[in-house]
Amino acid sequence: MTAELKSRTEGQTMVLTLANPSQRNALGPEMYAAGIEALNGAENSNDVRNVVIVGDGAWFSAGGSLQRLAANREREPAAQAESIDGLHNWIDSIRAFPKPVIAAVEGAAAGAGFSLALACDFVIAARDAVFAASYSNIALSPDGGLSWQLAQALPRQLASEWLMGGERIAAPRLHALGLVNQLTEPGQALQGALTMAATLAGRAPNSLASIKELLNDARGATLAAHLTQERDHFVRNLHHANAGIGIAAFLAKTPPRYE
Repeated sequence: MTAELKSRTEGQTMVLTLANPSQRNALGPEMYAAGIEALNGAENSNDVRNVVIVGDGAWFSAGGSLQRLAANREREPAAQAESIDGLHNWIDSIRAFPKPVIAAVEGAAAGAGFSLALACDFVIAARDAVFAASYSNIALSPDGGLSWQLAQALPRQLASEWLMGGERIAAPRLHALGLVNQLTEPGQALQGALTMAATLAGRAPNSLASIKELLNDARGATLAAHLTQERDHFVRNLHHANAGIGIAAFLAKTPPRYE
């Protein structure tokens, strides 16, 4: 079976399934391109409020295909650079996507699979899931923004341990450190992600888009610049129709139904 990214909808959620079971859902250029295309379509659809990314079967993703990497060693370096650019474009598209993206992790998320999970806004993982930044085990270095994500979220010594040591990290440890939002029983990560997605679908899309943009921009901004950005988002959202709906519903103690 060739690698592919399957897409389906569950209510107001687009579910993207990494499907390459013979290689534990290893990623590749065809998935990167399909992922970007799917997000572009979902961004323009009023029927899609959020996206869940899940692996087919017992694994989330083993990351890059070692067979493909070995073959690329016989090609010009530009071939691998082009492939990584495809991955990075997908990571960028997830971060820029104005709707919530949730990773549902079963089994293992290794290498670029780990990067992909951390690029999402939320991570729901089975209690027995593991994460691995195993690049150093085969004399490679991280891609997919993993070193950036871990450097932002962890003390340097711990990020160094994970990236240089390449050991498997249990989901409960990531949960304790705030990198996993919720733990589920084995086999229930997707259902946990869909439950969270249903809750988020009840929030105003413009509000969630503003929050995601503010969080993305906060790390590179001064406080003064970020205060200005917060003000502008707040004023714009106050004058959006959804603020009227939300305020009226809160005062009337009724559930809001946002546009």
